[in-house]
Amino acid sequence: MHILPPFLRPGDTIAIVCPAGYMPFEKAQTCIDTLQSWGYRVRVGATLGGASETYFSGTDEERLADFQQMLDAPDVKAILCGRGGYGLSRIIDRIDFSRFVKAPKWIIGFSDITVLHAHIFTNFGITTLHAPMAGAFNDGGATGPGVDSLRRVLAGESPAYATPAHRYNRPGMATGRLIGGNLALLAHLVGSASEPDMQGCILFLEDVGEYLYNIDRMLLQLRRSGKLRGLSGLLIGGFTELKDTTRPFGATAEEIVRGVIDDTTCPVGFGFPVSHGKENVALKVGATYRLEVGPEQVLLRE
Repeated sequence: MHILPPFLRPGDTIAIVCPAGYMPFEKAQTCIDTLQSWGYRVRVGATLGGASETYFSGTDEERLADFQQMLDAPDVKAILCGRGGYGLSRIIDRIDFSRFVKAPKWIIGFSDITVLHAHIFTNFGITTLHAPMAGAFNDGGATGPGVDSLRRVLAGESPAYATPAHRYNRPGMATGRLIGGNLALLAHLVGSASEPDMQGCILFLEDVGEYLYNIDRMLLQLRRSGKLRGLSGLLIGGFTELKDTTRPFGATAEEIVRGVIDDTTCPVGFGFPVSHGKENVALKVGATYRLEVGPEQVLLRE
């Protein structure tokens, strides 16, 4: 069972906050304008374009207070994170979810926001939205497929996503609750109160800016901690802007994934459009999906 927050209606309020890294206000202006053009009201938190002079959008206390205020506000129906970066792990254990549990709302974002998705999935069974953040609306992204999928999901549609066949795919069909996000964060959460039980789930993974050996290490962390055992299905998204050591690691990211999951038996689809790049569709974390990995395409649908 999963709990679905109410879909949005024209006139509903979406809050924009930055619970992790800093984002200048002007970088979110296109997002604000677009959300308003969709018929929503927008409330901007103090952490968007705030006075911080560090990597973070504010101190731990400031970021916690801003997110908590929007989480508790009864008229806010969705919280869109301006950006990810790093920082939610520093405040996640101090967020009070008691009002949120009684009146769920959409929590939207990816990257570091994986911490929120996993924590809410694990502790409350409430569906959240792994989807583009404010920066994705810039440079023409506001009319792209990723942002459009966010618009459609918020309005109550259930998009289906199809991708071409990949040589490393493992065919099959699966049904399960969807869980996943950023590989680095999922490995980071092992052993914490936010660690998700992935048994019987369809897992999706993506990452950015990592050394190839880090990809190998983090995947091994998931395998050795039992997270890859008993999966219903697996989707591999984009691994972008990767780095290599002076002496090459000797394998691509896809080859690394293939090697680590070799002893699993579930259907696997590579090249799924979820990433830090332009391809990043909206996925309901915690919802039940059906995965079909066939000879010509990979299809994911509710």
